[in-house]
Amino acid sequence: MSVSHLRRVAVLVLEGAKPLDVGIPAQVFSTRGSMPYEVRLCGAAPGLVTGGDGLSYHVAHGLEALAWAGIVFIPGYRFPDREDPPPPVVEALIAAHDRGARLAAISTGAFALAATGLLDGKRATTHWHYTRALAAKHPEIRVDENVLFVDEGTVLTSAGAASGIDLCLHILRGDLGVAASNHAARRLVAAPYRSGGQAQYVPRSVPEPLGERFAATREWALHRLDDPLTLETLAGHAGVSERTFSRRFAEDTGYTPMQWVMRARIDRARELLERSQRSVEQIAADVGLGTGANLRLHFQRILGTTPSEYRRTFARGE
Repeated sequence: MSVSHLRRVAVLVLEGAKPLDVGIPAQVFSTRGSMPYEVRLCGAAPGLVTGGDGLSYHVAHGLEALAWAGIVFIPGYRFPDREDPPPPVVEALIAAHDRGARLAAISTGAFALAATGLLDGKRATTHWHYTRALAAKHPEIRVDENVLFVDEGTVLTSAGAASGIDLCLHILRGDLGVAASNHAARRLVAAPYRSGGQAQYVPRSVPEPLGERFAATREWALHRLDDPLTLETLAGHAGVSERTFSRRFAEDTGYTPMQWVMRARIDRARELLERSQRSVEQIAADVGLGTGANLRLHFQRILGTTPSEYRRTFARGE
């Protein structure tokens, strides 16, 4: 793939930047055959940037990288509630957004994004430890502390560091499709997809064996999407009552069990549309939706498009 066809990603490294927050987008979007991106790490100026947790970074680019990029990631940094980034950084972020770039904050990077005013009137999240501080400092923002990430179109925010992976995979799904996102997840040994609505943390202590049992049931269901999957079936596999299963499942995933099953079936249909030449009717049967009409109905409801339109956009063949 020629350099001119690569999608441009800038990772803005601020003073006190957290190592994992910097590394996630740099690794996820690093250029390879399956990933048509070019990544540039930048700072307020080229050179050494003192990071957090005992690490520093030598960045090759200054704020001009924000004018070059189509996606700008803002990793989290130490003491985000104490003061805003330098005015030139804030101005460069606003200018990048005005030119059409997407701005994506990981963890406390949301504070830098909030300083631009671009989150005013919108939903946003950040690391759970700082959600109240973000709401207090920027009351114009609708801070949601109970989600992994929030996508407001051209401005996106995520919770603590690991949820930065979820945000990156979410962006990949929108850019390249489900197959590419799942491939990246496998390479990272990460969950293929956790919804933005999933809670940052379970609000009360959960015995570990039960947590493992629910994860095992989700994995079991993913391999049987063409079978009838009812609440009774899923709860029976987990070995708990339907009421307990429904309540705990929603806490863990942000969806009811049957909403999750439907979205899993649509995701599988998306991957088949991208990678195979099977008809819509065949795919509907493969994923447990029965008929092409049923697949089209739920595809439109969940994704706002048709299977045929989706295939034209993302199809790669086998």
